[in-house]
Amino acid sequence: MARPAFRRVGRATEVERPRLTHLDRDRAHVEAAQVDPSRFDTLYRKYVAQVYSYAVYELGNHHDAEDATERTFLSALRALPRFEERAQPADGEGASTFRVWLFRIARHEIAQGRRQRRRHPEAPIEAAGLAADPLDLEGGAVRRDEVTAAWRAIDRLPDDRRRALILRFVDEMSTAEIAGVLGRSEGAVRVLIHRALRHVADDLGRDGR
Repeated sequence: MARPAFRRVGRATEVERPRLTHLDRDRAHVEAAQVDPSRFDTLYRKYVAQVYSYAVYELGNHHDAEDATERTFLSALRALPRFEERAQPADGEGASTFRVWLFRIARHEIAQGRRQRRRHPEAPIEAAGLAADPLDLEGGAVRRDEVTAAWRAIDRLPDDRRRALILRFVDEMSTAEIAGVLGRSEGAVRVLIHRALRHVADDLGRDGR
């Protein structure tokens, strides 16, 4: 049995308790897939809909979104042996650094897809109209023209504001997770979301006049 460690504080001797390791909710699945890549399927099934949804709202085209989603998971599978969990107690219970890492890959693949795309994409608002309205602006179903106006306003946002809004309301990520995906501080993410919502509200107000 391991003996507890001691450290001297002044004249007193104090037991140094072991630090608790914060549990990443995907740790078991990641470790299993690192040993046996065929078990990556569990992570794929868990996150494929979220990644695809993010890609649709970013690219505005279902075919391109499918391609970006496929490339994201292929890239993640290849890079999985190098993945390092970075969960911290401040992230809260149920945090997943794998999810943040996966969405960073998705963000890169979506950017690559934009550069490589050679045909005119489907209008983003047409694709968004096929999905649920994430803002739920009136607490329930809204008329199609209102959905169209809202998504047109969102599509006009600067890139980081649009991404922050999509990750928050479509993929339901926490501020900490969005910060990890975008490479920003949590405070900066809160500002992005606040400004994005205010911009959309102002835009809808102008359209309604």
